[in-house]
Parts: sequence; C-alpha cells; structure tokens
Amino acid sequence: MGKGTLVRALMHRDPSLALSRSWTTRERREGEPEDAYVFTDRASFEERRDDGGFLEWTEFLGNYYGTPAPEGDDERDLVLEIEVNGAAQVRSKEPESLLVFVLPPSRAEQRRRLVARGDPPEKVQARLKKAEDEEPVGRAMSDHIVVNDDLDATVEEIVRIIDKRRHTRP
Repeated sequence: MGKGTLVRALMHRDPSLALSRSWTTRERREGEPEDAYVFTDRASFEERRDDGGFLEWTEFLGNYYGTPAPEGDDERDLVLEIEVNGAAQVRSKEPESLLVFVLPPSRAEQRRRLVARGDPPEKVQARLKKAEDEEPVGRAMSDHIVVNDDLDATVEEIVRIIDKRRHTRP
C-alpha cells in the first residue's frame, strides 16, 4: 500500500480533512483513476506556476508536479501528498504546517509496491534513488515520522498526530 492508498484511507477516516488534488504533466498510468491528478500539459502547468497558482511544485523524471494554492473558505484541514522538496516549500510559506514523513517498511517493500503498480524498471530505480536521497532530509525537517507497514495502524497513528495538533494550536 502506497501513499495514495494511505491518503484515501485517511480521508475516509476523518471527513474534516480535505485532499488537495495535485497537478501533473505526466501521462496517466494504465488503470490509474482519471481523478488521481489533474493531468495537464506543460504550457498550462507553467502558466499556472508563473501566476503563483501553486503552493509548491517540482519537476521529477521530466514531469511537473504541483499542489494548487487553496481557494475559497474551506475550513477543513488540507492534506498534501507531496515529496520532500515540496514539503520544504510549504513549510517556508506556511511555518505552522504539520509535516508527517511516511516511510515504507523497507526499500525492498518499496520496490515491490512500485513494480506492483506498473512502474517500468527505470522509473522504479529512479524513485528508489530519490527516496534514498530524500530520507535524511525528510527525517530532519518533519514533525513526525511514520512507517507505513500496516494500513490501519498507520492511518490511526496519523489521525492521532493530527488530533493532537488540533488540540494544541492556538
């Protein structure tokens, strides 16, 4: 179970959370839901980026990924499913943000999950390399570190972390 599965379970568990749907310029994977991302072209992404329309954005493996800046008066807590560089951008713009760094139980399990979702071997290798490079940075900047080895237990741990933050903020 990857980040997407974890986030869907978290959203189901706590309806006071809202998921920000990221934009990407990559192609949709076979079997991937159409609403997994806002799939867009480079020109549209760059235009929105240049207009300040993303809370954070990055380029990875030749594709852009970005989290749209919140719009409207939604009072729910916003969940972002982002990587370390994006988390650093969010923290610099929103210092009170809660950063939870989610780790796989092992690199072997992470590899298995990537292969199972249909990633080609070269993308699996690139993602594993990026994960190794990001882990020390993610550990250092995060408020909490959670190992995603059991879906229900991981969701419950994150819900407890969020509830604690909600009860301690001014």
